[in-house]
Amino acid sequence: MDTVTLLLDLDDTLLDTNMQAFAPAYFGALAASLADRVAPEVMLPALMAGTKAMMLNEDPSRSLSEVFDAVFFPQLGMERQALADRIDRFYDDTFPSLAHVASQRPAAVEFVRWAFQSGYRIGVATNPYFPLKAVHHRMRWAGLPPEDNDFALVSSYENFHFTKESPAYFSEFLAQLGWQKGPVVMVGNDLDMDLLPARKAGLAVFWLRLDGGEKEADIPQGDFSALRQWLETTDPVSLTPAFDTPEAVLNILRSTPAALATLLRNLALDRWVNRPGEGEWSLTEIVCHLRDVETEINLRRIERVLAEDNPLLAGVVSDDWVETRNYASQDGDQALQGFLTERKKAVATLVGAGDSWNRPARHTIFGPTTLLELSGIIAGHDRDHVHQIWKTLQA
Repeated sequence: MDTVTLLLDLDDTLLDTNMQAFAPAYFGALAASLADRVAPEVMLPALMAGTKAMMLNEDPSRSLSEVFDAVFFPQLGMERQALADRIDRFYDDTFPSLAHVASQRPAAVEFVRWAFQSGYRIGVATNPYFPLKAVHHRMRWAGLPPEDNDFALVSSYENFHFTKESPAYFSEFLAQLGWQKGPVVMVGNDLDMDLLPARKAGLAVFWLRLDGGEKEADIPQGDFSALRQWLETTDPVSLTPAFDTPEAVLNILRSTPAALATLLRNLALDRWVNRPGEGEWSLTEIVCHLRDVETEINLRRIERVLAEDNPLLAGVVSDDWVETRNYASQDGDQALQGFLTERKKAVATLVGAGDSWNRPARHTIFGPTTLLELSGIIAGHDRDHVHQIWKTLQA
């Protein structure tokens, strides 16, 4: 039986956050910490503008921290380096003092303890507006310090490219976990931010509701006790992600270059070129394969299906390219940038095609097909190779 992955929201799920108190306290504390360098009336609009830019980002080539910095610091009229140390000290020294505007949920701590003991894989799927330091502080406020809990992944603005406003956030989360096989459940309190986007990404969801109100929407819901009972009595097979809709496929295609940018960031050359075992590919070879398949097979097939009536698509054997094209001698990071460029073209083409997912084609190996099925095959190919990269990195 595959391990069940739980993605747990933080604010108002694991942590009782009074956002009406937290937001002004946070803004005020940051403004006060920087007041000798930046006027509060300048800093606060810049902060809001940077946050909005993160919410709207759909570019897998830019982390949320890069998106934020590109808006925030120019509005201040300063370079990032001029304030970086001061902002770091704020999150080290001042941010922890905001704990009084949040409180622990003992039932959440008990649930997480039970889930770990029961063998669940757990990720903290908080909306990644904050630096990891700040997220870790808030986890401590929740009674779930990261140093004492083996969370598989915690999302933050340094390591993510999408916020929860985009369903691609959830695909990126699973990609950074290595696209593990098995059931996945997103648990959160916010229907519009946690649950509906996760459903669009193909995931099962549970609506954490502590208000005791009448059931709303066709979604399993209740408190932590109900969540535990639901997990214990639900067939895990029914919680397996379904990636068969256009939205789910598109979100995987968007997330792959974003997740690879994080997984492969700042690697030493030997990590790129070492083969993990006899007959296995190095990271450089995997990424070169992804680049060339995207350029010469995937994108061309998408374009032909959209341009021609029921085109005949030839099967292509690409695995031997690793040797015939001498991928081992190439630059892995440059190959990743090439893959990113071509993938952005493919996604833009599919988005621009609108409701053309059922356009037919014929494949010389598996026969009649559609644009949706072909795109789903690309997404499956992505998942396989992201998992391969993740395993190589773990080794």
